[in-house]
Amino acid sequence: MDGDFFEVGPDGRLTIIPGQLGFRDRLIYRDPGTASFKKSDYPWLARIFVEVQGAGGGSAGANAATSQCIARPGGAGGAYASSVIPVSSLGASEAVVVGAGGVAGTATAAGGAGGTSSFGGFAVAAGGDGGTANMTSGTTPDVTSGVSGASATGAKGGLTAGGGASGGAFRLNGTNGMSGAGGDSHMGQGGLQRGSEGDGGVPRGRGSGAGGSLSYGGAVNGTAGADGLVVVWLFG
Repeated sequence: MDGDFFEVGPDGRLTIIPGQLGFRDRLIYRDPGTASFKKSDYPWLARIFVEVQGAGGGSAGANAATSQCIARPGGAGGAYASSVIPVSSLGASEAVVVGAGGVAGTATAAGGAGGTSSFGGFAVAAGGDGGTANMTSGTTPDVTSGVSGASATGAKGGLTAGGGASGGAFRLNGTNGMSGAGGDSHMGQGGLQRGSEGDGGVPRGRGSGAGGSLSYGGAVNGTAGADGLVVVWLFG
């Protein structure tokens, strides 16, 4: 008999030692909002590994005057946190929060910040800030900075990482400019930057920021950031 995995109980039956079954299941929380994790649903549970991704920031819209240009930076990426938690440390029910992606800015508004994602108080990751709407309409050269990614400072977990910063935007004249790319995250890629007029680039994956919009005289909107994510790996 392998004593690392099996034992003989008081009643003489051969049983598996608790905690030695290894990986058993995975739960993925995708929808923004709050859910509950109850350890009683998994009587064999020994420990969990949680991954928490904060949501990405949305980008601003733009509405340049005719024959003029406005270029917007992208939204920032959300932070990431992970933690290994023994079942004895878990409460009877732990709140699971998935942050929503930052809202898209309208033609004259900045993008919204992404929401924070968390698993109880064990793993917390902030969302990325939205893209700014600082550049005014014009034809002369101008630049605007990108937005810093969500900081790992204040995040909780055994491993934490900040989100990626978004790209800055620039204008050369009334018909040539470039918007900024969205910030990357641990679980996604930021939306593309654009040199042609249009709404901000759509982010890919989870927790990444939207790409910036670009206007050469038309009213365009920003784009929403990517939602966050919480993944719970269950071990017996």
